Amino acid sequence: MTKKKPVSEDSDLFREAIGQVRPIKKDKINLTPSIRPKPYPSQQLGFSELELHDKPLQPIDREGELSFIISGIHKNVLTNLRQGYFGIDAEIDLHGLTANEAQQQLHSFLQSCIKENCLCVHVVHGKGYRSSEHYPILKNKVNLWLRQHPHVQAFCSAAPKDGGAGALYVLLEVSAR
Repeated sequence: MTKKKPVSEDSDLFREAIGQVRPIKKDKINLTPSIRPKPYPSQQLGFSELELHDKPLQPIDREGELSFIISGIHKNVLTNLRQGYFGIDAEIDLHGLTANEAQQQLHSFLQSCIKENCLCVHVVHGKGYRSSEHYPILKNKVNLWLRQHPHVQAFCSAAPKDGGAGALYVLLEVSAR
């Protein structure tokens, strides 16, 4: 397709209709006043400063699957997390640790993942087969700790190839990145 060359009569008529023009220096108009209040940082508690109470949660058995999503997040996010849509950016294995050691390891792991802009992490807690109380202590503790962590958006039991009911995919907050 070829361009039509403007006829000089048309150009003259256009210039006459438009009149005198001048180049625009700024093409944006500020609709709000430029004076804004200074922002102040919000006082959020870190995970280590939270009081981690053993809230009454229904105990999960060895083969029981875990899932959690904060309010305001669409349920499709949990489905995508289960299907491995987000990919795994980092992982930690808490096998063989006491509850206190596991809590410290998980806390430092999540903090480093947030600093490194990780979106989805893999946490292996085990199924509790060697537990003296015949139910998975660490699995239930991790369930509680992740629900209380301020940067955890969602988590669910991993696919069988990644540990199944003995591991979790954890989605971290995007805005914290």
